[in-house]
Amino acid sequence: MPKKIDERRLRRMESSDERQYMMKDGFEIYEKQGPPTGALALHYHNFYEIIYVMEGEFSSLIEDQTYNMKKGDFLLIDCNVMHKYHYVEKKHDGSKRIVLWITRQMLESLSTDGVDLSACFGRKGGGLQGGCAYHFPIYYEEMLRGFLIKLATSELIEAEPPKARNVLDRGYLTLFFAYLNVLCAKGEYLFTAENTVDHPMVEAVSDYIERHLAETILVEDLAQQVHMSKYHFLRKFKELTGMTAHSFVTNKRLIRACEALREGEKSITQIYQETGFGDYSSFLRNFRKAYGVAPGQYRDSF
Repeated sequence: MPKKIDERRLRRMESSDERQYMMKDGFEIYEKQGPPTGALALHYHNFYEIIYVMEGEFSSLIEDQTYNMKKGDFLLIDCNVMHKYHYVEKKHDGSKRIVLWITRQMLESLSTDGVDLSACFGRKGGGLQGGCAYHFPIYYEEMLRGFLIKLATSELIEAEPPKARNVLDRGYLTLFFAYLNVLCAKGEYLFTAENTVDHPMVEAVSDYIERHLAETILVEDLAQQVHMSKYHFLRKFKELTGMTAHSFVTNKRLIRACEALREGEKSITQIYQETGFGDYSSFLRNFRKAYGVAPGQYRDSF
């Protein structure tokens, strides 16, 4: 059995912390305990996220599927995939988990020719590309857990120079993602149907928006897709996703625009028009609110 690692010095983030942006370059890793009171509405970010359940249970809604996780499970969330904490009364009080955020650029710097360490986020699980849950055999789970705990340890020996810490961090991250990619390629470790819950309403709405992104999308159009009255639809959608249907449409537009900017093949004018924004000022305002920078600055960063 692997040697027990001291878990008393893990970096912690309060469960009430609603922050969904990174304050460091490269990666951040924290321990969180109990049911979150933040992240209760669908949100997304331009970095990868991994949730590992150390103790208890935890549930997440990823686009249109809820993953019900238990001790030892891993959840992988791709960049720009909408997700939220899915509350289950009294079940998550004893939840204890590690959350890892890592940028595209960091994973690219750790990858080598022929080995893309971000590939694990693009695999399909349960019909959804991007948000996948896995349960690995105990030996592999404890190995991956060990790498995460080493990364989350608040400090090494006091005399350790900062540069040594950076080298060790890169080493642990490389080992963690190298093993993770090998394991995720094995289909038998994916969650089974009994551990997931589908949400056809969100799926139907999301599919309609994707097909009509460049057009004007009315709430009545979305309600018609799921055969509900406008007001019943608005109430049920907000209850499940934590956000209004209007915000959901706007965020779908921003996600598509973000990916187009990263690809760099179209002008900003083409992008905001093709993603359904009526004018540049509206696009700029919403993009800055979501990503913290102007579209041009975002494109230049890639």
